[in-house]
Amino acid sequence: MRPRILLPLILAISVIAAGASVVFPEEQPPADTEQEFTDRLPSFQDDKPHHQLAREITEAMTDEELLAQIFMFGWAGGEPSREVTAWVEERFLGSIKIFGWNTDDTRKVAGAVSFLQKKAENGRFKIPLFVATDQEGGLIRHVKGLTSETPGNLAIGASALPSDAYYSGYYIAMELAALGINMNFAPTIDLYTDHDSTVIGTRSFGENPEAAGILGAAFAEGTKAAGVLATAKHFPGHGDTSLDSHGHLPVIGIDMETLWERELVPFKALIESGIPAVMSAHLNFPGITDSSEPATFSRYLLEDILREKLGFRGLVITDDIMMNGATRYAGSVSKAVELAIMAGNDIIESSATPAFDEAFWTRNINNMKRRPEFREKVKEAACRVIEAKLRYFKSGDSVPVFPDIEKIPERVPAPGAEEFFLSQAARSITLVYGGENLPLDTGSSGILITGAFPEFREAGKKRFPNADTALMNGMLVNYAGNYDTIIFALSSENSLSILNRIESSISDETKVIVVSVLSPVLLERTEIPDAALAAYSYSPFSFEAAFAAIAGDFTPTGELPLEGMRIPR
Repeated sequence: MRPRILLPLILAISVIAAGASVVFPEEQPPADTEQEFTDRLPSFQDDKPHHQLAREITEAMTDEELLAQIFMFGWAGGEPSREVTAWVEERFLGSIKIFGWNTDDTRKVAGAVSFLQKKAENGRFKIPLFVATDQEGGLIRHVKGLTSETPGNLAIGASALPSDAYYSGYYIAMELAALGINMNFAPTIDLYTDHDSTVIGTRSFGENPEAAGILGAAFAEGTKAAGVLATAKHFPGHGDTSLDSHGHLPVIGIDMETLWERELVPFKALIESGIPAVMSAHLNFPGITDSSEPATFSRYLLEDILREKLGFRGLVITDDIMMNGATRYAGSVSKAVELAIMAGNDIIESSATPAFDEAFWTRNINNMKRRPEFREKVKEAACRVIEAKLRYFKSGDSVPVFPDIEKIPERVPAPGAEEFFLSQAARSITLVYGGENLPLDTGSSGILITGAFPEFREAGKKRFPNADTALMNGMLVNYAGNYDTIIFALSSENSLSILNRIESSISDETKVIVVSVLSPVLLERTEIPDAALAAYSYSPFSFEAAFAAIAGDFTPTGELPLEGMRIPR
């Protein structure tokens, strides 16, 4: 067991100032002055205590403005659609989400953010937008283009260093900040409990709840240091299922004791350290809620557990409300929105922008006008969102509302990021077994390098210039035995099948070195190669580090962050 690394406990203290009463002179002001005072709307820029100003703004808002303030919409295409522009300009939409569609042009992403923030600035209350994305690192990198391709969370779990988590969050957030993105839906603190999971997999820090909490809190602190708001996800924990809530409603059949002692441990750590937002998940916990509803719609999980028992005071944001895990239970998207609001979510995230007259909007506006309890829930959520914006944008440490597009080439990738992520990848490389068969002489011939990723083959050829490279396919079985050594990238079920066929067809004289790319769990089902290393990602940094380890540049020190793995040796 490793010694436990304790991070300082960070206490977030919110001071709510009560507004002072104002004493006016006995004489009445002129009629026109009184009318001007009465008609003046509160502005986001007013110099008042945040809680007071948020209340004043929500009191002055129409039903339409209150409801729009708690929506977060994405759009298809590289530039903001006509629909999302109209939602910001005419209905004062509260937040936008940058999804991974057409984000290869980094300048265009920043231009879209600036364009929509300008529309928001011209609104009645001049409230800026929260601009969010999913830039977890590793597998999930919605903003592409010039941004860094990082090793990801499972690689951080393999080094088990809070400093690796901190600087991963920091450099990722620095690149987002350069584009005007002020909220990141990261870190993912789901546990890698179900080894068959592909939806979480390498997005997790690993299987250990305490380690995930420590590393997640460090990642969030690095994100904060770069001026971006972090989000812990997916509450109350997506790790114990192999199903993806994009297509299904996963059912996780654990009891309260398991939830409290396992899934919620990382969330407790991040809440104690002051995480500003938590994402609710489309997951069903029948042993906890005694129902078939997703956590997104569970008032018990979101209010009784998250807010009351765990003491969370930040924003609760839904996972994409368009996902089947939500809509199939609710029966429609508009009903899903209603249920999510009543359960206690503050922001309803949608991957698409609904049309102005869709039921998504009309049904819930009607709910506001005829159901006082529903209107009050919307108003409470809008007030929480606006107060969070006031605290953030007036803190002096926020991402600038309008990104400096001309400086993007200087800031993305972030200065120092390349050096850090390469060193982080090296610290994550894990020698699973077969160290006696390493290192390999970089000048040797008779080496074949194969894998599904061209970047893997290129990185190998760079370190072993006399080696041959080949696209990984079934034809390898016919000639793999002609080589003294095969370096094989194991990354999928298909690659596992090819590897095992090769292992069965070659002689004992041919040495097989396997580099596990992405999840190392496939190593459990191999035909026992001569050596195996885990790299945890398809980042170019991970490939370079893996070949450096094979060449003997350093001794791998990473450890498997999956305690339940069965290694076939």
